[in-house]
Amino acid sequence: MKKLIILIIAIVFINNSSNAQYTGSSEKYGNTLNIGLGLGIGNYAYSANVIPVIHANYEFDIAKAFTLAPFITVYSYRDNSYHETIIPIGVKGSYYFDQIVNAGPKWDFYLAGSLGVAIKKITYYNGYDAQNTVYNGPGALYLDFSIGTEYHITNKLGAFLDLSGGISTIGISIH
Repeated sequence: MKKLIILIIAIVFINNSSNAQYTGSSEKYGNTLNIGLGLGIGNYAYSANVIPVIHANYEFDIAKAFTLAPFITVYSYRDNSYHETIIPIGVKGSYYFDQIVNAGPKWDFYLAGSLGVAIKKITYYNGYDAQNTVYNGPGALYLDFSIGTEYHITNKLGAFLDLSGGISTIGISIH
């Protein structure tokens, strides 16, 4: 993780030295739809498993360099004894620190925290008798922290990478 952060910072400084000076003081980060695919780490059956994830959020400007984004994420895991689908729903707050790292106009860098609930559906398979037990309902509180970056391909389209200890995604941003 340290190597990745150092690499991101190095890219910013290399990119900034090749671009004209950018003030960034009037940049808006909100009014952005972010759609991504990713991987989550699940601790199932006493071992860590990589789980495919679909994620979407819509950012609104709240203050200078700060956005809030309602989000929904879907991921699922299946083995021989059960199938679990988890749908976290909540709000993600992001602080953009472009001015601190002196990022150029093509790059955004942020720290984020997500808070919500995780809706769960678990189906347990009971062997050969074909009887299944289904649990539907709210799960525990959902809490996640991440660091991310977006590269602006055009004024209306970007590509992002959001890294977290729980769910990491890569995707597109539509402004």
